[in-house]
Amino acid sequence: MLNSKSDRFPNGFGNDSDQLGRNVMDHHFRLGAYGQLDGYEDQYFKGRRPNGIYIPRFQNLDASTKRKDYIRGFGYQGGGGREGWSRNIAEADFGAGFKEAAAQPGNWTMGLMAFGECLPYEDNRVTLNESVKDKYGQPTLTMDVEWKENEYNMRKEMMSAAAEMLDKAGFKNVETYDRGCNPGLGIHEMGTARMGRDPKTSVLNKYNQVHAAKNVFVTDGSFMTSAACQNPSLTYMAFTARAVDHAVKELNKGNL
Repeated sequence: MLNSKSDRFPNGFGNDSDQLGRNVMDHHFRLGAYGQLDGYEDQYFKGRRPNGIYIPRFQNLDASTKRKDYIRGFGYQGGGGREGWSRNIAEADFGAGFKEAAAQPGNWTMGLMAFGECLPYEDNRVTLNESVKDKYGQPTLTMDVEWKENEYNMRKEMMSAAAEMLDKAGFKNVETYDRGCNPGLGIHEMGTARMGRDPKTSVLNKYNQVHAAKNVFVTDGSFMTSAACQNPSLTYMAFTARAVDHAVKELNKGNL
């Protein structure tokens, strides 16, 4: 859409609001806590569930959970298991004893990794670089996106709350970690063609139609106006189904 320019749309197709390419969002993650649990040494696994765990957001839901240092919140994905052979890599040993040790499972551990919401910021944006072209002769993308104060404040509790839960659950040697995260690593990119009621402040209407071109629908993650902290894929699918249903009805009425 940014690359589709004309006399009618000099700044990109449907970009009357100057919101096209703006409000890029992703999820920030790669931090949390982990710990060890005594017991169950005679078991290689506990239970037969094929998935891990999910702890939904519990911040800023009401007055009792309101935070002063950030808005919105985060959830946790996690799981438990026994340490594997890779725990012995640091020893770089050899021989029968090392082989036997590597064949035995280690301690039971559990980890919690947080996924946090990124707020929509107008200056987090994508623009076209007309000076640098790709192999097809098309302008390349310039990404100017960063986490800001709200996200960095949130990351502090993303670690401390995970450690508190594990500690109170009886885990030992609990440690927090932050492996760093840049926008894009979450591969949950959203925004750039936000939905809204007012054509002056948004690109799409509530049915994912371009305000200025009703026969064009945009149903990927670009329509999102906020990121929440959950995986957004099912939301894209639901809105796509809704947009298709509306498009078929409008087409049958002769409005498209």
